[in-house]
Amino acid sequence: MLPRLTQARAPLTREITAVNESGAIDTVSIPAERALTVYVDKRELVTLMTLGAHPELLVLGFLRNQRLVASVAEVESITVDWDVGAAAVKTRQGISDIEARTAKRVVTTGCGQGSVFGDLMAEVDSITLPEATLSQADLYGIVNAIRLQETTYKSSGSVHGCALFRGPEMLVFVEDVGRHNALDTIAGWMWMQGGDAVSGSDKVFYTTGRLTSEMVIKSAQMGVPVVVSRSGITQMGLDVAESLGLCAIGRATNKRFLCYSATHRLQLQPELVGTRIAALNAD
Repeated sequence: MLPRLTQARAPLTREITAVNESGAIDTVSIPAERALTVYVDKRELVTLMTLGAHPELLVLGFLRNQRLVASVAEVESITVDWDVGAAAVKTRQGISDIEARTAKRVVTTGCGQGSVFGDLMAEVDSITLPEATLSQADLYGIVNAIRLQETTYKSSGSVHGCALFRGPEMLVFVEDVGRHNALDTIAGWMWMQGGDAVSGSDKVFYTTGRLTSEMVIKSAQMGVPVVVSRSGITQMGLDVAESLGLCAIGRATNKRFLCYSATHRLQLQPELVGTRIAALNAD
C-alpha cells in the first residue's frame, strides 16, 4: 500500500538583480533554497535545505536511506505545507526506538543536508549488489542525455543534478541544492513506482557531484551497482565502492571517464574512442 502524498510544489528559482563586471545591472535567476522541517508522528526529526521540487519524495527517500522505515508500506501519509516549511509524516505503526536510532548524528560532506543518523558503515557488510554491467556505449549515452537535459543549473547554477538510468534511458532526473537531497528524492520515487522500478539491479545512478562514501552507500542501499559522476571520488568513497564491488565511474564528460572500481562491470569498447579521434582528425 502506497502512502498518500501532497503535491506541494514550490518555485525552483527567483529572479534578482545583480551588478556585473561592467557595472551594469543584470536580471538573473538564483535557486530558491528553503528550509523543510520534517516531523515523524509529530516528533521533530530534521531540517533539510531544499529547492522544493519534490518535497514528499525527498522526505520518503530520506526515511528510506536513513533506514528509519524498511518499506514504503510503513508510511501512511506525507503532508508538506510550505506556508510553515514543514513536512508531517504519519506512519502506520510508529517507528520503534526512533529516539535511540536518531541520537547519533554524523556530519557529512554533502550540502543541503548537513548530517545523517547512525553509523554510516553499519550496514555496508550486509549489502550484496546484483551482477550487472554497463557498456561503454551506454555510458556515453548517459553522459549525452545529461548534456541535453534542460536544467535549473543551466539557468541559475548552484544546484546538483542526479538521475536514474536503465541503460541509456533516463527514468527520472532531479535537481536540488545538495546531491544527497537529489539522491534521496530518487530513492523515494523508486519506492512510489513499485514493480520493476523499485529494483536497482538494472539501473545506473548519475550525479553531478563527487562520489563520497555517503553517496556510494546510499546507491548501494538502493541496490544500484553502477554509479557515474561528472566529478571525482573521495578516498573513503573508493574504499566503500571497492568493498561492495560497486562500479564507480568519475570525470565522465563527453567521451572521457575514469573507472575507479569494479572494472569488470564496465564493458569497454575502445573502438568508440578511436571513432571519436578519427572524427576530430577529419575536422
